[in-house]
This record gives sequence, structure tokens and C-alpha cells, in this order.
Amino acid sequence: MADPAYIVDGVLTDGEAWVGLGTTTLGVDTTTVTFTSTDDGQVGDWSQYMDLFLIIYGRNDRADTGSDQAMMVLNNVSATGAYTYQYIRGNGSAASANSSRGQTTLPVGYFIRNLETANIFCASTIHLFDINSGKYKSGLVQVACEIDDGSGYDYAGLIALTANSQAPITEIDLTVGYGDWLTGSSFSLFGILPRMVA
Repeated sequence: MADPAYIVDGVLTDGEAWVGLGTTTLGVDTTTVTFTSTDDGQVGDWSQYMDLFLIIYGRNDRADTGSDQAMMVLNNVSATGAYTYQYIRGNGSAASANSSRGQTTLPVGYFIRNLETANIFCASTIHLFDINSGKYKSGLVQVACEIDDGSGYDYAGLIALTANSQAPITEIDLTVGYGDWLTGSSFSLFGILPRMVA
């Protein structure tokens, strides 16, 4: 197998070492968006990456106002007790915080429903750390949504995640509330290689 372009003579030439693993922009409303490791020793094989970074620019197709929480499942595991998380969020006038253990999914932010102001999409970034380690997996989510209708559903937040599993991460599944991801929602995944250059 030839070295990918970002490795020359066994050394990473890209100081940041972020590698694009795929972007999906939905052409139809979709219930679940899935990313999976290729497990073939090529660029799409997640076993070579230290971290994964996912960017979501999305909206819910549910015919209602307000927003619904989007959820993430890793490695197709949705058993009771699989996940733990803590969050803090604010909407400009009030802030709240909470934690939850023993969950079957992980929250990755709230996304606007389809009867809210047209063409507003919410944003979320998800950083999953040390995905091939033999320890429980952790992550950090930054999310923001401006609904712009005075309802108070707009907010910015930070979520700390733990997957109570030592298994490497090889699959990510994303769903949103009681609806589907709306056409035009976009999902981009990056692998972060160990930094080997100064």
C-alpha cells in the first residue's frame, strides 16, 4: 500500500494532520446519518486516527415549531448504561446545567423544527478523543442555534460525553428528535492523526 499524500518517507508533512473522511449533504429527508470505518488500511480506516471531529449543519423536518434534540450512538450500541453526559447551555437570558448517567444515546444539540423561520439551520461540532485507546471514550460537543422567533428555543451550549466502552470507535449514527434530518442538512467527518512534525 502506498503512503497517502500527507505522509512522506514515513513522516507526516501536514502539521495539523486533519484528514477529510467524508461529507454528506442530504438530498432527501433522512432518519439516520451513519459514518463507518472502512477497516481496510486506507484513508477511511479509523484505526489510524487519534481523534475524530464531526461538523453538523442541520435542521429537523418535523412539522412543528421549536426544536428537538439530536442524538448520537457509537458502534451501534444503544444499551441502558452505555453513555454518560453533562451539559451547560444558555439562551441569552438564562443558563442551565445538568448531568445524566445510564443513557442509551448521547445528545449532540437541539435542531430547529421545520415550521420555524425558513432557511435557519443549527450547528454542532463533536470532538471524539482517543478513539482507539483501551479506555472509556470521551467527547466534547459545541452547539448553537438561533431560531429567531422569540420563543426562547435559541441557545448555545457545551456537552461533555462519555461512552462507557473500551472498544475502538468504528461507527457513528446520528438521529434528530421525532422527525428526520431535513434535506440540505450537512455532515462532515475528519480524522485527526497523531502529530509527528514540529
